[in-house]
Amino acid sequence: MFAASASTARGTDLREEGRTRITELISAEQRRTRHDRAGYQRLRREVDSIARQAGRRDARVQEAQARADALAARSGFTPLRGSGVRVILNDAPQRDYGRQVSPDDLVVHQTDVQAVVNALWAGGAAGMQIMDQRVISTSAVRCVGNTLILQGVVYSPPFTITAVGDPRRLRAALDGSPEISIYKRYVREYGLGYSVRAADQVTLPGYSGNVTLNHATVP
Repeated sequence: MFAASASTARGTDLREEGRTRITELISAEQRRTRHDRAGYQRLRREVDSIARQAGRRDARVQEAQARADALAARSGFTPLRGSGVRVILNDAPQRDYGRQVSPDDLVVHQTDVQAVVNALWAGGAAGMQIMDQRVISTSAVRCVGNTLILQGVVYSPPFTITAVGDPRRLRAALDGSPEISIYKRYVREYGLGYSVRAADQVTLPGYSGNVTLNHATVP
């Protein structure tokens, strides 16, 4: 056994401490991201307060601030309350499915989350939240493996998408989505998680992240 272990290891550690270090690194980066977000939100509130105070002496600034305040609700920068639905997606349970099943068939993918988001917008959602973050027009849904990355924060399944709007229209849009129909086949076949529940009272937080846009320009 000692000889076999030494031959297999070839000078490396068989206990895979590297994987532990990677996990710790990811956790540390997540904590740093949350800390940075909290600091950004604090500084943003201070800048907004200073801008409003300075604007009291300039009619043009007051007018621009009034226009921004009017657009804030529609843009997702203020809290939103109302009835709606909550959709939960989850990976399939761990069990022996046989050799013919690919691991990709057993996890929630970026396209699955995006399909739910698209269907809810099409169903007339007035606002949306993925996990604990408000979704706006520039929010991007990205998955790495079976983890979701949203605005710099990593989430593990189950993934919760909450939308404010007419529950009947939202459900109808989900039921009518071809992409979600494909996902439901995997739900029936492999046990992927999919649940839709109506919510009488939903409160979505206002978006508080960075809104600086980077784009290409013509030389």
